[in-house]
Amino acid sequence: MIVQGYDVTFTGLFISVGICLSLVMSAAWAIAIRSGKSGWVDAIWSFAVGGAGIAMALVPLSGWQQSPTRPVIVALLAAIWSLRLGWHIVARTRHGGDDPRYAQLRGEWGRDFPRRLFLFLQVQAGAALLLSLSIFAAARNPISQLQIGDWLGVAILVAAILGEGLADHQLARFRQDPANREKVCDVGLWGLSRHPNYFFEWFGWLAYVAIALDLTGAYPWGWVALSGPIFMYWLLVHVSGIPPLEAHMLKSRGEKFRAYQARVNAFWLGPSRNIPPQTSKGRVS
Repeated sequence: MIVQGYDVTFTGLFISVGICLSLVMSAAWAIAIRSGKSGWVDAIWSFAVGGAGIAMALVPLSGWQQSPTRPVIVALLAAIWSLRLGWHIVARTRHGGDDPRYAQLRGEWGRDFPRRLFLFLQVQAGAALLLSLSIFAAARNPISQLQIGDWLGVAILVAAILGEGLADHQLARFRQDPANREKVCDVGLWGLSRHPNYFFEWFGWLAYVAIALDLTGAYPWGWVALSGPIFMYWLLVHVSGIPPLEAHMLKSRGEKFRAYQARVNAFWLGPSRNIPPQTSKGRVS
């Protein structure tokens, strides 16, 4: 159906959501600097992405044709993902110290840390806006009846949440054992990927691609959904995920982590490699 009687345009919605994200991440910066716990940044970012996605899915737009049920389903998927990840990070931050990734950046940036963190978080706000486009594209798919792609998208997100939850649980149990204090977690999913939680976080964004894509060409906007997994991969693998965390792990675990790097893929799930300890050279896959 075509929504009528609303003056909100896509451009207006996009700009409004972008401004809100910038303001939210500015507040996250202030909280991180004041508290000394930069982990709050990721919790706030997770909630912000969910809120932006819900707005992009549900705000009626002038002249846009859309399904009566798909926007609600997509908004629920975004909310469930956001709440699970956000509350997990909240619990971790409340009971722990500074996030090791941001502690690594704090050491690298020195006295310039506050300024550079602010700019870094504005980049994160921009990335969140681009991620919300994936949710937008899925929600605005105009096919009235739910299709196989919709159910596939739901299944993908459920699998991603379960996989990420399992990875988090396995890591938490490993850390609870005092005997593992100086060891590198390589049990369960952590023997298939050095960052299985990141892999499943990325995998969940394929849900919106499955819902949005229309291979007949009737809905060109569907291809915009690819922005979600593309930018999430960029963030996790090249920006705020793997690089600072692995730099920290190399400092704290040294050769043990280098051997782990040589055996186990950085991101993609796969079997570990049988490499004798003396030949481990810290190769990153």
